[in-house]
Amino acid sequence: MATKIRLQRHGKKGYAFYHVVVADSRAPRDGRFIEKLGTYNPNTNPATIDIDFDKTLNWVTTGAEMSDTARAILSYKGVLYKNHLLKGVKKGALTEADVEKKFEAWLKDKESKISKKSEGHSESMKKAEAERLAAEKATSEARAKELAAKNAPAEEEVAEETPAAEATEEAPEAPAAEEKKEDEKEEK
Repeated sequence: MATKIRLQRHGKKGYAFYHVVVADSRAPRDGRFIEKLGTYNPNTNPATIDIDFDKTLNWVTTGAEMSDTARAILSYKGVLYKNHLLKGVKKGALTEADVEKKFEAWLKDKESKISKKSEGHSESMKKAEAERLAAEKATSEARAKELAAKNAPAEEEVAEETPAAEATEEAPEAPAAEEKKEDEKEEK
């Protein structure tokens, strides 16, 4: 029986989530499998990969074939590199201590690269958010100015009408003041 490490699709349309499984190469994509090795979620940035390293390494060393995507995932997690180093031990080129030292150095380097990428991504997201907010603020200020300009002629018309109304009110007061003066003269 030829075994193959491949992805089994789950999740909803447009939001795929995968299980990394070992299956018979003749089985359907989402069909029966021998063992589940982990999960792969490409919807996060960076993609989330959770695999059982020892089980996966065991299947790779026993000769399980891999699909192209599964090969890329296992290479990213270091399973293929560890397998390569263990083959060197079998040939006598390396010792177990050398393998562990080299693999630990590779893991540290890989983790630093991943952390730099995620930090850079979070910083770019913050910059993009700040730029979006600035653009939104500028747009809202422009709209406010447009509304103020649109409403300003109406306010000027009201302001122009108000002095005319005050003038009409003052006109009746003036004759009333004159009448009072005349009444005061008559009383004297």
